[in-house]
Amino acid sequence: MHIPVPGAVDPVALREIAEQVALEAGRLILQERPRDLGVAETKTSATDVVTVMDQRSQDLLLTRLGELRPDDGFHGEERGGRTGTSGISWVVDPIDGTVNYLYDIPAYAVSVAAVVGDPTTPGAWRPVAGAVVNPMTQECFTAALGGGARRVVGAGPGRTLQVGDSPLRMSLCGTGFGYDADRRRRQGAVVAEVLPQVRDIRRLGSAALDLCRVADGSLDVYYERGLNPWDMAAGWLVATEAGGEVTDLHGGHPDATMTIAGGPGNHADLRALLARLVDRIGPENDH
Repeated sequence: MHIPVPGAVDPVALREIAEQVALEAGRLILQERPRDLGVAETKTSATDVVTVMDQRSQDLLLTRLGELRPDDGFHGEERGGRTGTSGISWVVDPIDGTVNYLYDIPAYAVSVAAVVGDPTTPGAWRPVAGAVVNPMTQECFTAALGGGARRVVGAGPGRTLQVGDSPLRMSLCGTGFGYDADRRRRQGAVVAEVLPQVRDIRRLGSAALDLCRVADGSLDVYYERGLNPWDMAAGWLVATEAGGEVTDLHGGHPDATMTIAGGPGNHADLRALLARLVDRIGPENDH
């Protein structure tokens, strides 16, 4: 499906806003994370704190974007959203990698993307600007449609990103797993077949960062089933603006059925491999 970009849209200006608010939310979740979160008395109480921080981060994003872009829509993982009139919607993940956040593993992020189209309908939207911020490492990945992708660390000068394209057998492959036990079992069967075909497998725990890692070359390829728009929106654009390919299993827009990212060559090879495996192992049930 072709999703036109309205002529009045300025991706660079939207990228600057995405970066600004993502950095603000990143500071919130880092500075106000309870020090003893990972050793809370019960798993339920720890999870409750993460949920509270998720909501606080999204509330901040909703408020700030409402101040800066009052006519835009807003779509996020947690409670709260709005329908806009400008043709632009903001798709946000207030903490991508919540299990990493719970355990204080430095691989979680705030993801903020401006999109055109309807982000609630698979294949009916596309990102035009975005930012992914890892507050623990001070990394900020940004992209604007047609303007390339960059990685900045702290107050450093930053660098333009360009995907590599190693042969699949020499590619470091990222992936992720769902929460449902049966889905994880089937995903384990797939990854067991992928592992001998690649250099190695990494499971880092944040889809947004995984897509950005493909863009900066610290992963060569990546695939995952079950991603929502907020998981992938900003990272999708960062990867494609770095010269990568990001699609579903059939070469269309990435969605919950499958998201595959890589360079033009290894992406095509991984997509073909996954298609054969899904055909042989069978599709997962949705839960």
